[in-house]
Amino acid sequence: MTAPIRVLVADDHMIVRTGIRHVLESEAGFEVVGEAATGAEALALAAKLKPDVVVLDISMPGESGLQLAARIRDSSPEPRVLILSMHDNAEYVLESVRAGAHGYLLKDTAATELRGAVRAVAQGESYFSPPIASRLSAVVRGDLAVEASPAGLLAQLTGREREVLIGVTRGLTNKEIAAELGISHRTVETHRESLMRKLCLRSVAELTRFALETGVIGG
Repeated sequence: MTAPIRVLVADDHMIVRTGIRHVLESEAGFEVVGEAATGAEALALAAKLKPDVVVLDISMPGESGLQLAARIRDSSPEPRVLILSMHDNAEYVLESVRAGAHGYLLKDTAATELRGAVRAVAQGESYFSPPIASRLSAVVRGDLAVEASPAGLLAQLTGREREVLIGVTRGLTNKEIAAELGISHRTVETHRESLMRKLCLRSVAELTRFALETGVIGG
C-alpha cells in the first residue's frame, strides 16, 4: 500500500483545523500528523514532524503565512506548503509563490478540491484554486493588471500588517506598537518592512497618506 500523505495543519482557529482534519482523514491516503495554532508552533512542528504538506493559513497570529512559508522553506525544505486564504487578490498569490508556497487554495473550496490540492502538491505539482488560476493567467497575458489601486494594495496586507500601519500613522514607535499588540519589537520591524515593500512606500508621510486614501484611518 502507498504510504498516506502526512499533513500538518496550521490555522489559528480550532474549528478550521478540525474541519480540515475531518475532510482529509475521511478519505484514505491522508494522515494529519499535527496541528498548529501559531506561527511558532507551525515552524517547530514542521521541523520536528517533517510532513509532506503544510496546509497554512495566510493570516496566522504573530507572523503572516507568507513569512512562515519562507521560514519553513529555509529551515525545513522537505515539506511543501499549501496556502489557505480568503483573499483572491492576484498580488497576494504572487507573494505566496515568491515566499516558496507550492499552492494557493481559497477557504470556500469544496472538500474534494482540498484533498485534490493536497494530493497534487504532495506529488510535486503546483495547485491554485480555479478563480486564482484564471486571474494569474490574465496577469501573465497582460489582460489584467495586478491590483495597483489603493484598495487593491490594501488587500495585499495581512491583518497584522494593517495593525502596524495604523500604529505607524498614529505616530507610535516600533517599541510602542510592539507593546500595544503584544508582539516583539523585531516582529513589528518585519511587518513594517513588509508592508512598505508591498505598498512601495518609503516614509511615514506616504504611509499616512495611503491610510487616509484607503480609509484605514479617518481624516
